[in-house]
Amino acid sequence: MSFRFWRRVRIAPGLTLNLSKSGGSLSFGMRGAHFTVGPHGKRVTAGIPGTGLFYTSTLSGTSKRSGSSPGDSGDRLTLGFFKRLITPDDEEAFVDGCRELSLGNDDAAFKHLQQAIHLADGAWLAGFLALKAEHLDQAEQYLNMASDKQERLGHYFSKYSLEASLKMSVTDEISALVEPDMRGILLGLVEIYQQQSRWHDAIQCLNQLQAMEPDDIVVKLSLAELLLAAHPNDQEICKKIVGFTQGIDNETPTHAALLLYKARAMRALGLAEAAKQVLTIALRRRKGSSDELLHAIRYDRALAYEQMGQHRRARSDLERIYVENPDYNDVAGRLGL
Repeated sequence: MSFRFWRRVRIAPGLTLNLSKSGGSLSFGMRGAHFTVGPHGKRVTAGIPGTGLFYTSTLSGTSKRSGSSPGDSGDRLTLGFFKRLITPDDEEAFVDGCRELSLGNDDAAFKHLQQAIHLADGAWLAGFLALKAEHLDQAEQYLNMASDKQERLGHYFSKYSLEASLKMSVTDEISALVEPDMRGILLGLVEIYQQQSRWHDAIQCLNQLQAMEPDDIVVKLSLAELLLAAHPNDQEICKKIVGFTQGIDNETPTHAALLLYKARAMRALGLAEAAKQVLTIALRRRKGSSDELLHAIRYDRALAYEQMGQHRRARSDLERIYVENPDYNDVAGRLGL
């Protein structure tokens, strides 16, 4: 694992320039969807919003097409008259869609990209724009079309020297940047199925992701969150979560969030003492963790203490949360305030 700190500079509504040691990339989009154009290879990044701390995993198959350079990506989104004469219609629509998206014109971009869905990259991009607009049936259709052509994913982004990545929420505190590949498609489908309350389909996608990348911490976190949301008191589900979270330590805020769900599964199994120990580990390293995440961990530890009959320790954790956030969950009521 490697960590990178980004300095995020707001330059216009919906437009953010991400500056890192490896150079600049341009992200564009509105709430819940940020697309990036830049000279980097393919990557998946996960982190806690607002902290600048990101976990980055570089993917295979990231070589650039020969003849491309970081400086000509803008030019490649403007096809000249003669080039348009020899460019297939769907590829031309893809380029026009990317250009409109880079200008912040989501609706215009979506119209162009709907004419490019026979291209894997066009279907991928159209699918996520449909998801952003909450056109869930269209989003599912387009992402499945991209899945059917998965071996071509990234071809046109590479041809025009574009890097496309989408910021997606994994849990309330954790976000991930996904790119044009099966991982990104499956995470998009998970979001669609959750919004449609199709829990079985969402879990199937996450199981497929875990089979592809068994050590992926973000996939484990997504699966644990969804399994507990769909089956909060199912003993077999809780045992499964405890099983695939074995060996997880508090290395990053992402790991801390996974420890939180592991502890919730343990409490549901009646293992309050073990849950308390896991939550205490999750609280030991706080750097980079959001207040929301830390409050959630401390709140669950209070519940574990209550389950163990240690009410004074439970109250101590609840009081600390109340001092920092009096409106958090039902803390005031539990304190009799």
